[in-house]
Amino acid sequence: MIDAFLEMMSAERGASDNTLASYRRDLEEAERFVRRASARRLSDAISTDISAYLSSMDASGYAASSQARHLSALRQYFRFLYAENLRGDDPTGVIASPKKARALPKVLSEEEVSRLLERAGEEATDETQPAKIRITAIRTRALLELLYATGLRVSELVSLPVSVAWRDDPFFMVRGKGSKERMVPVTDTARAAVTAYLEARNRDTRADDCPWLFPAENYVDHVARQVFARDLKALGARCGLSVSKLSPHVLRHAFASHLLQNGADLRVVQQLLGHADISTTQIYTHVLEERLHRLVTEHHPLAGA
Repeated sequence: MIDAFLEMMSAERGASDNTLASYRRDLEEAERFVRRASARRLSDAISTDISAYLSSMDASGYAASSQARHLSALRQYFRFLYAENLRGDDPTGVIASPKKARALPKVLSEEEVSRLLERAGEEATDETQPAKIRITAIRTRALLELLYATGLRVSELVSLPVSVAWRDDPFFMVRGKGSKERMVPVTDTARAAVTAYLEARNRDTRADDCPWLFPAENYVDHVARQVFARDLKALGARCGLSVSKLSPHVLRHAFASHLLQNGADLRVVQQLLGHADISTTQIYTHVLEERLHRLVTEHHPLAGA
C-alpha cells in the first residue's frame, strides 16, 4: 500500500522525487517497526502502534522536528487508506504532534553591548570624519542607544515620529503590533544621544517638514530597517564582534535578558516588549532559571555543604 500511496502523491499532488523518496523512507521505517512490535502490517496499525513508534524515535534521540515529519507522513498515508475505503478509521487522529523545542534567542553579553555603545560614542564624536560619515555615526549611536534602552522592535524604532525627541519626559508612547500603544521608558543616556542626533538632523532644511525622527536620505521616508541593520553590523565588526550574531533583533533580546538578569519581573518585561501573551516572553525563562540557581547557590546556608 505504500507504493499505491506514493503513486497517488505523484500523480494527483505532483510531489517531487525528493519528497516521494522521503515519504518512502519514513513509511518503510514505520512498517519495519510495526511488524517487529506487533506482527501487523503498517496498513493495519492501530493507534498504540503509532504511539510506540514515536516513543521509540524519542528514545533514540530523534529531534521533535524529525518525529513530527514522520508523523505527518503517516497521517497522509492513513488518510489515503481511509479515502480509498481500505480502512474505516485513521489511527493517527488521536496522536498529538511532538512539540518542537523553541530555540533560545541569540543574546549579547553586557560587556559586548558596552563595547558597542562605547565605540558608537567614539565614532559619533570624531570630528575628523567627513560630514556624511559623521552624521551616519551620530544616527547609528542614537538608534543603538534607544534600542538598548527601550527594547523596541526595529520597525517601531526606525519609524518613530520626531515629536518623541521634543519631549523631556522619562518615557514616551509607541504604537506597536495591532496598533496597540504602550509606554516605553527611556534613559538619560539615550535621550542625550537622540538630542545630539536631532541637532545634526535639523541642520538640513528638509528636516523642517519631515515627520520622522530618523529620516532616510530623501527626508521623505524614514530610514529603512535594513540600513540600520547594515550600519549596526559594520559597527560590530569594528568592535571585533561576530556579525553573524548581531542584528537589531539581537539587541532587543539583550535588552530583555539583561533586565531579567538584574532582577526585573517577567511581567514587566512582557509589557516593555509589547508581547500580547506572556508565553511569548517566557522564551527568556532560561535567564530566570540561571538567576535563581545563582541566588540559591550563593545564599542558601547548605549550598556549599
